[in-house]
Amino acid sequence: MRWYVPMALQATMVLAGSISPSTFTAPGVFPTSVFTKYYNNPTATSVQVQPVVSDPVTHEVYPLDLTNPDTIPQQNSVDPHPLPPTASPDMLYNQAVQQINSIHNNPVFGDSSCNRCLATLEVMKFVSLAAPEQGPKVVVALCELLKLSSSCSTTHGRAGLGAVITQVIANMDAGGYDGQAYCQNFLGQCPAPPTATLDLGKWFKKPKPNPLPLPKQRSGKRLKVLHMSDFHLDPRYATGSEGNCTSGGPCCRKTSFNQASPNTTLLRAPRFGAFHCDTPLALAMSALQAIPALTGTEQTGFAWSLYTGDLVSHDSDNQLSRKYVEYTETIVYDLFKRMLGSGPVYAALGNHDSYNQAQDAPHSLGGALAEQFSWNYNHVAGLWKHEKWLPDAAVTLARSHYSAYMVKRVDGLRVISLNTDMWYRANYFNYINMTDSDVSGMLRFLTDELQNAEDAGDRVWIIGHVLTGWDGTNPLTNPTNLFYQIVDRFSPHVIANIFFGHTHEDQMSIFYANNATTISAETAGALAWMGPSITPITNLNSGFRVYEVDSATFDIMDAHTWKSDVNSYPDLDSQTTFGPVYTYEYNTRETYGKSISNWTGNDPLNATWWHHVTEAMEADASLVATFNTLQGKGSVQTKPCTGDCIAAKICYIRSGSVSIAKKNCKPGFGSVQS
Repeated sequence: MRWYVPMALQATMVLAGSISPSTFTAPGVFPTSVFTKYYNNPTATSVQVQPVVSDPVTHEVYPLDLTNPDTIPQQNSVDPHPLPPTASPDMLYNQAVQQINSIHNNPVFGDSSCNRCLATLEVMKFVSLAAPEQGPKVVVALCELLKLSSSCSTTHGRAGLGAVITQVIANMDAGGYDGQAYCQNFLGQCPAPPTATLDLGKWFKKPKPNPLPLPKQRSGKRLKVLHMSDFHLDPRYATGSEGNCTSGGPCCRKTSFNQASPNTTLLRAPRFGAFHCDTPLALAMSALQAIPALTGTEQTGFAWSLYTGDLVSHDSDNQLSRKYVEYTETIVYDLFKRMLGSGPVYAALGNHDSYNQAQDAPHSLGGALAEQFSWNYNHVAGLWKHEKWLPDAAVTLARSHYSAYMVKRVDGLRVISLNTDMWYRANYFNYINMTDSDVSGMLRFLTDELQNAEDAGDRVWIIGHVLTGWDGTNPLTNPTNLFYQIVDRFSPHVIANIFFGHTHEDQMSIFYANNATTISAETAGALAWMGPSITPITNLNSGFRVYEVDSATFDIMDAHTWKSDVNSYPDLDSQTTFGPVYTYEYNTRETYGKSISNWTGNDPLNATWWHHVTEAMEADASLVATFNTLQGKGSVQTKPCTGDCIAAKICYIRSGSVSIAKKNCKPGFGSVQS
């Protein structure tokens, strides 16, 4: 296209040296001869002219819409920039590892390990969604970066925890509450998130009765009920191996060793067990032989027995399998049936009674992920049916609801068993949608069953494995907070007692009204008993407990605990005449109730009584020292409780949830196993 300059606009050419200051006045009309064609009238003064422009390279004429002020495009959809090619799964893995390393080495994060951790989880989340088969490899890489294990490919690989962690990270809010809790609990990189706000407006179908129904009248007839916990049978126990190992896992295995003497055994594993070992079959049989003989139930059996979880040994995941778990469930329940006589055993699953250990997935995951642990629920439900401990309705519930069930006995007591992995901090699946206090529906099930019991005028015993309170180190905050409110709603008229295990120690937790805003005998509503373990691990004696239970109210009227001195077991190896001795350790009422006035022998050992015990402990520290000794079942390894420990122990007894324990109690004195 030619451009012409009109003569009228041409300035007289002068030599450069003759340029002088001057002015130029442009014409008022557009010089129409500049362009040959226009889209509009080039002489108009109300709009800008729109010349027709052709491109000498592309030979196209640019359309009016390209420059028309009335039709300015809002998005260019004709010539976008290209996107990078789709990354292969291997490339995603390599890039993820590179980004994780960059995050951990970037000084912009300063001292904020929490921000680094959350950023890392975000990277892992997108890999878990886009290339899930690469997820376990990224988990291993993070394990190696943070030195979480000496054998990351084994502990965190596809066959270890890698698949579980990949599932969880794919479904969690990695940059929010879930991620912060995950980074706090598993990696120690973040502070714990606060307790989530709990809206109970629609949780309960009916308000708590006011006034409460009149309490049932005691019959005066007492039933014997056995409470066992944490058997931890070790069928791989190797007599004569290292019993005081530093090699990790349970000691008393062929592979166990002590780094101080790797080639020579320091403590030969006795055939009946040791302080750092799980239960050999020899000890298991000794305990089961002792129980009927000591409790006077050889001919009658117990009215019923409670087993609050953990059948399986403390193996690492790479040494476990479904078959190993099923084997242990089969042999231990069979022994219970054959050794304890008549009377059903009401059992709960423990965190070790699964594979991977401590893992149970909520049904809300959907599809195959929701059913990945059904093999275990079906197996234990089948065993409970085979042993004739549960009716068909309870068996059906256990199969479909994480092994949880409700059974109504002919005497009117309802027993509700819960799978407490759903609030256990080591269950990775609990780190999905954590602001929902009941992702699994376990606590909805509990609430509905308690409402049914209230409507029928029945009393309830709740059994589970992982305790909800004490020092607050084992369970998660939000679900135990909801559990506490449920207990408050249905106590004391419906819930007669609660039973847990897990810690291997002899402990109690009191639940108070109104989230323990006032802690007193008047507000004490329910009590949780933590049963002593059969297993000695770690630094404990072996023990069990029997309750005297009123046949009408199902209150506990007295309790008796037996123990076996593990420190004496090495002396038994040189002969076969005698095995372990189980001796009477203490009577609960006599040990703690001497200073409690206005409480007769016909009044129950309920939450009110136990609050009075804590008041007696405040007045007499020697009672705390007694409690501390009994907490370890009289083990010679138990250290004394002095100084801050005294007030802490009392506070733990008064704490039924994580929130209350963390708010009120000094940490660091929860266990006697160190």
